[in-house]
Amino acid sequence: MGGVAGLLVPEQASLLAPHISLLLGVIMFGIGLTMRPVDFAVVARHPKAVILGVLAQYTVMPLLGWAIAQALGLPPLLVVGMVLVGASPGGTASNVIVYLARGDVALSVAMTSVSTLLAPLATPLLVLGLAGSTLPVPAGDLFVSILQVVLLPVVAGLLLRMAAHRFVERVLPAMPLVSVTGIVVVVAAVVGANADAVLSTGLLVALAVVLHNCVGLGLGYLIGMAVKLPEAARRAASVEVGMQNSGLAAALATAHFAPLAALPGALFSVWHNMSGALIATYWARRAPEDASVEPAQEDSPRS
Repeated sequence: MGGVAGLLVPEQASLLAPHISLLLGVIMFGIGLTMRPVDFAVVARHPKAVILGVLAQYTVMPLLGWAIAQALGLPPLLVVGMVLVGASPGGTASNVIVYLARGDVALSVAMTSVSTLLAPLATPLLVLGLAGSTLPVPAGDLFVSILQVVLLPVVAGLLLRMAAHRFVERVLPAMPLVSVTGIVVVVAAVVGANADAVLSTGLLVALAVVLHNCVGLGLGYLIGMAVKLPEAARRAASVEVGMQNSGLAAALATAHFAPLAALPGALFSVWHNMSGALIATYWARRAPEDASVEPAQEDSPRS
C-alpha cells in the first residue's frame, strides 16, 4: 500500500521523508512497550540458541546483502542500502510471524531484543566494514542515530511499562496498528522520493531484496538444524535471521547517505511481510516435529 501510494503521488509522499526517523522512533517506542525484563531471562535459560541466532543475524544477512548487491552489479548507493538492511536488528513483525508459524516465541522475542540492543555498535561497524570501500560511511553518526531512534525509544518504552504497567496493558492492543501504519508511511516516503529509480531499476532491486530475504530465511533454518536446535527454535531462528528492521535501514540511509540508498529497505519492508505471511501459513499447518519439545509460546504475539 505504501509503495503504491509513493508511486501514485511521489511529490506528496516524498515530503514525508524528513520525518522517517521520527516515525521509526515512535515504532521503536511501541516495541519497547511490549518488552518485559522477563524476556531477557530466555538468554540465561537458552544462551546457545539466542547467541547463535544473533550471531547468524549479524553475519549471514550483512554478508549476504553485500554479496547479492555485488553479484547483480548494483550501484554504490544501493550496495550501501543492501548492507544496511542486512546489518539491521530483528524485524518489528518477526515475533508475530514466529507465533503464527508455531515457533518458539520466547526465543524470538529474546533474539529481537538482544539484536536491537546491540544495534548501535554492530550496525555501524558492519556497514563500515562491508560498504566503507564503496562510499564514505559516517560510522559515528550512524551510532548516534541508532541511539536516538532505536535504543533510547526502546528503553523508554520498557521503563514506562515497568512504571505504569496497567496503563500500558490497556494501550498495547493498538501498538500493532501503530507499527504497521508507521512502516506504510516510511515505505511511501522512500518510494515517493525514488519514484524514477523505482521505475527504472525497481525490478533489479526487488530481485535483490527477494533473494536476500529468502536465502536468509533458509540459512537461518539450516543453521538451527546444523546445531540441533528443536524444530520450534529452528523456525524462530529462520524468521529472526530472514526478517530485518528494514525501516531502520531506510531511515539511516535517508539521513546519512541519499534517498536511493533507502530503496532496498523500503522494498524489504514490503516483501518480508509477504514472505513471512507465506511461511507462517505453511508452518501453521504443521506441528513442530519434536513431539517431546514444546515451543516456549507466550500468551499472545508481540508486534
